[in-house]
Amino acid sequence: MEQVFAPWRIEWVERDDKNSGVDCVFCEFPERDDDRENLVVARSPRAFVMLNNYPYNPGHVMVIPRVHTGEYPDLSEEVLLDHARLKQRTFDALETALSPDGFNAGLNLGRGAGGSIGDHLHTHIVPRWEGDTNFMPVISDTKVVVEAIDDTYDRLRKAFAEQEGVDGSGDGAVRIE
Repeated sequence: MEQVFAPWRIEWVERDDKNSGVDCVFCEFPERDDDRENLVVARSPRAFVMLNNYPYNPGHVMVIPRVHTGEYPDLSEEVLLDHARLKQRTFDALETALSPDGFNAGLNLGRGAGGSIGDHLHTHIVPRWEGDTNFMPVISDTKVVVEAIDDTYDRLRKAFAEQEGVDGSGDGAVRIE
């Protein structure tokens, strides 16, 4: 059995400032004015795409329904369909922007699943490359992140903006109808 260890993530899990004053980052951040600062890269009518602030790999994003719920059965058909379509567009944009060899994708549902935000559903999509894990995290407790998150934002935003039916005007998140 293969195992994935991510000891560098403990810094995020144990941090003191867990967005103090914010009830739900997935509800509040997309409502703020600065998409780039809040890492919101694309928006559809019922969901949005946000870069993970502590990525496992460049391009680690979350596709997030706008509905605040931690219960998958609570999502309406319209929200489920929009969320699924936005995931398709996200895979396409990541392929265009980063050319990964594969992806890990999934939901953490419930406290026991290990997610740090359990009351607002979100799907993680992590681009993967053959050989992207090396000895650094194991031997020296160091994760090598090969690209700055701002550069990833630019590349991914550009890839979304090139898709059909997308409004990429401005410098914030692209709008998908």
